[in-house]
Amino acid sequence: MIRKVKVENGWVRGLPAADPRITSYKGIPFAAKPIGENRWRAPQPCPDWEGELFAADFAPIPMQANCAGDPAKDIYAREWHVDAELPMSEDCLYLNVWAPADGRKNLPVYVWYFGGGLQVGNTREMEFDGERIARRGIVVVTVAYRLNAFGFLCHPEITAEAPDAPANFGFLDQQFATRWVKRNIAAFGGDPENITIGGQSAGGMSVCAQMTSPQNEGLFQRAIVESGTFLQPYGLKFGLGPRTLAQAEEQGKQFFEALGVKTLAEARKLDARVVEDKSLEWPWGCWSEAVDGVFSTYPSNEWSLHADRIICPVMLGQTSSEFTAPPPAQNEEELKALADKCFGKDSEAFLSLFSQPVTAESIAKDGAVHTIDYAIRTASLKNQQNGIDQPLYAYNFDPEIPGWDHPGTFHSVDLWFFFETLAKCWRPFTGKHYDLARQMCDYWCNYIKTGDPNGFDSHGNPLPLWPKLTEEAPARMLFADTAKPVAWPKTVLEELLLKK
Repeated sequence: MIRKVKVENGWVRGLPAADPRITSYKGIPFAAKPIGENRWRAPQPCPDWEGELFAADFAPIPMQANCAGDPAKDIYAREWHVDAELPMSEDCLYLNVWAPADGRKNLPVYVWYFGGGLQVGNTREMEFDGERIARRGIVVVTVAYRLNAFGFLCHPEITAEAPDAPANFGFLDQQFATRWVKRNIAAFGGDPENITIGGQSAGGMSVCAQMTSPQNEGLFQRAIVESGTFLQPYGLKFGLGPRTLAQAEEQGKQFFEALGVKTLAEARKLDARVVEDKSLEWPWGCWSEAVDGVFSTYPSNEWSLHADRIICPVMLGQTSSEFTAPPPAQNEEELKALADKCFGKDSEAFLSLFSQPVTAESIAKDGAVHTIDYAIRTASLKNQQNGIDQPLYAYNFDPEIPGWDHPGTFHSVDLWFFFETLAKCWRPFTGKHYDLARQMCDYWCNYIKTGDPNGFDSHGNPLPLWPKLTEEAPARMLFADTAKPVAWPKTVLEELLLKK
């Protein structure tokens, strides 16, 4: 069994996973430490090391807020953020690999970006164990990247120092790691010309950002966006930005003032904990993408609107109960003004959807739009209008989720299923959940291998056909008790929004 490989910076020794047919390599550095002069700078090449790097444990997680809360009150503390003592460091640019250990070559590669609003998250989270996917003949890589102020602060001095990389350091970390994968993954048995990037929530947003960057042509062959593609209806502002570079630089200037420093050199000398603590204070609590004209040439949440993005197959979807947006109106007068602004000649058709009398409650109920549904249908429509022939595969995740908290299909619960890691969860999953997880993982792995989720399951039986999403016959895969293709549940409201 292969437990030692040679990469560009030296030898790496891994360990048998729970299944000894898989080797795991944890904590491989892919860039120089982003500390000192490298703080708020694009990732730099990793130095070579002497001897063997024993890749036996995860590296420290990126600087962030302590997310371990009260499990009785916080669903994420119950689910994942169970350890308040995880090692944390600004020195965080490491990746992890799970690979079949039997010497096979040219295996497909899956590169994963974790979520957490670009503010928190890490590759140590137990649901991101790549072993089950690797068992299906895939090399899995999970990537750490800088978060919050460390990953997304901008400042005029930074721009002047490095106009070719003035912003979006967290996204640049992901890109740098993926380029490292392309150069080195053959050592683990992977095919550098068969790479799928994927992520969930802010990790899915990150995939969208990578698809919009003109720097990434040829870097990957397909993408998976889980609960991470958003278009806000009704002209609402997207919650995580993006901002213009000038706006982001202004925020950075104010942040330096709050830190009590006058120059970039002074800010780089501050202790990382000081920077992190200050970044958590209002109004610094949300750090996000900047359209810098270099990596990012337009807002990444608008990826589907542009024909000049990285064109490749995309799989995308959501859980059934996340991210709905009501109309920004509190009464009938405001609703009529919104209808005239957003729908023009179709304003009466829009207003007819609301029950009488019109109240703030009825507006919120009758006008609620699932923002990810809306984004997915927009992507399908724009593919058609732009003559893009690469497929979209859409899904909706809607099984019964057990537990005393009766949580519904809350944001991120589907991760247990995609990675087929239900056994690590505290919830009392039963056989039907394990069957669904195995089926979902089978679809994901087929897609990672070929760009088409269809094919055979782990037993060698044909999977139910997952249709491409097209405007002629919109359909998606429903993951409930089992996988079932269904017609897209079109509504009058959604069709009006797609027309505007």
